[in-house]
Amino acid sequence: MALISFTNKGIFCKQGGFYIDPWQPVDLAVTTHGHADHVKSGNKAYLCHELTKPVLLQRLGADLPVQTLPYYKEITINGVKLSLFPAGHVIGSSQIRLEYKGEICVISGDYKVEYDGISTAFEPVKCHTFVSESTFGLPIYKWQPQEEVFGKIRNWVSDNHEQLKTSVLIAYSLGKAQRLIKNLAGDQNIYVHQSIANLNEGFISAGVDLPKTIRITPDLKKEELQKGIVIVPPALADGKWMKSLMSASTGICSGWMQVRAGRRWQSADAGFALSDHADWPGLLSAIKATEAEKVFVTHGFVSTFSRYLNEIGIEAEEVTTRYGNEGEEEEILKEA
Repeated sequence: MALISFTNKGIFCKQGGFYIDPWQPVDLAVTTHGHADHVKSGNKAYLCHELTKPVLLQRLGADLPVQTLPYYKEITINGVKLSLFPAGHVIGSSQIRLEYKGEICVISGDYKVEYDGISTAFEPVKCHTFVSESTFGLPIYKWQPQEEVFGKIRNWVSDNHEQLKTSVLIAYSLGKAQRLIKNLAGDQNIYVHQSIANLNEGFISAGVDLPKTIRITPDLKKEELQKGIVIVPPALADGKWMKSLMSASTGICSGWMQVRAGRRWQSADAGFALSDHADWPGLLSAIKATEAEKVFVTHGFVSTFSRYLNEIGIEAEEVTTRYGNEGEEEEILKEA
């Protein structure tokens, strides 16, 4: 009997009686990470990594019933051995390892293989069945080393500063924003939207070392922002607040900037291909390292990527899920 099945509520482990990242309310939701397309409200109980808990509490409510695990610790649910392994996607992101009667299945959630200096580095887990994302599952997506990307961002900020322009970086509140903060901390103040500030506070209280930032409040003068670096979520990219800034220069931080394909970003002044997902080589290397006999491919370029895996001798099947992009628009719009 298969250890998992794909249902209208999400990935289901019948033997254990729980779901992984369900999109409809269930009794127990095992959560890979805190992006809004992977965690929904309404479940009776949640299980996640220790560093994902602050995200869930901040987004879904302080009284949320959440059980946590550190990486590698194994628990048993109805005879199914469950443990979490680093996914490298964002802080606390996890691959879910399931074992039952000798059968091992790993659900990746979202992941990236390049260590970003803040999330726990991705670790491939050997298994019989692997469920992989394919957000950037096309050969055209090959990331530059992140230090090169941050070098370009630093140079852009420096040029803006010399021209008396406000440097505004558009980045997801969970993951990308923290990477920018860590890598751009220096002589200039970093100002962040409240959705980013709230998450940072949760991480810091959980023991994550993040550089100091300044929360953007209504009484903060626009002249003050011009002296530093501003980081805001995508939902604010075309809003009135952005248009009210003095001489603002906007830079989008997203893997989609590799080909500048997103129409919604065409009004930006700069684009930086900084992603929290694995690129084409990263996906292939991660999947090969699992030595999985069967791979299920979810959200992204599932048809192209699964077809390629089959062509190179790795049995693969595409699966339709409700997982979307990096998944914060819904939450950010509530917080903006």
